Amino acid sequence: MSIDGNPPAGPHPPVGDAPDVRDATDTPLPGTEDVGVGGIGPTGRPMPSFPPPPPLADHGPARVIAMCNQKGGVGKTTTTINLGAALAELGRKVLLVDFDPQGALSVGLGVQPNELDVTIYNLITERGHDIREVIQRTRTDNLDLVPANIDLAAAEVQLVGEVAREQILARVLRPVLDDYDVIMIDCQPSLGLLTVNALTAAHGVIIPLECEFFAMRGVALLVETIEKITDRLNPRLQVDGILATMYDGRTLHSREVVRSVVDHFAETVFHTVISRTVKFPDATLAAEPITTYASAHAAAAAYRQLARELIARGGAA
Repeated sequence: MSIDGNPPAGPHPPVGDAPDVRDATDTPLPGTEDVGVGGIGPTGRPMPSFPPPPPLADHGPARVIAMCNQKGGVGKTTTTINLGAALAELGRKVLLVDFDPQGALSVGLGVQPNELDVTIYNLITERGHDIREVIQRTRTDNLDLVPANIDLAAAEVQLVGEVAREQILARVLRPVLDDYDVIMIDCQPSLGLLTVNALTAAHGVIIPLECEFFAMRGVALLVETIEKITDRLNPRLQVDGILATMYDGRTLHSREVVRSVVDHFAETVFHTVISRTVKFPDATLAAEPITTYASAHAAAAAYRQLARELIARGGAA
């Protein structure tokens, strides 16, 4: 993902390359630097309080969330990694499923997918594999991964003739639903059969949306697709939220895009927004979530707030 290192609006110091020695709880959130509880946030609504959730007494069954947008480069993989890590910090057991042939999620967590003999591709196209043998442990506690590589690109063609082809991923995930609290699926940037499989397996959808006009235009088509899948394949499916990413509070364009999305989708839009910062590609190069790569950084605080907001909305345990 191409994310620049522009500083946030206002008199605050840049959040890109300058070291930040403040405690994470004292670091202003990207895009909400001057907003306290009850203040007007970048979405134009009063900012609620999202307190840390109580610890879980036990784990499972998992709520499955598809990270979906047919437009590429909007922050799906970045959000999957960092939201997953933030949920893991809160004591949730999280499984991330790389469902994109590019394998960016796998690489971003330090796995070299092209060196693997068995990936999600084998799980959905071949019988006889156990998903537990494919799951990779990551360096982050409570955060596991089902990797993918370029082989997955052939899956759509191979699945066309399968019976109940839209439900294959749901069948693959079924054996581990009780082992995790949240399963997040990083979808490829399309509305093809793989994405339909992810939406059919999911309880909820998070839609990352770049704060740019052309990115906004495709959301209506995606919501229409989600409604069709809800009607025909998966009645339990719901939109957990639309997440504004790559926000730059200095620009009128970013602010107008966020306000326009809120006008159209109201409370479906998360209060948390994710700003541009060079720390995201830096963390990707280090193969770490932002929550461990730059724990005290404002970007890490943003994803921690997003995790608390998702739990408060009922989108995660």
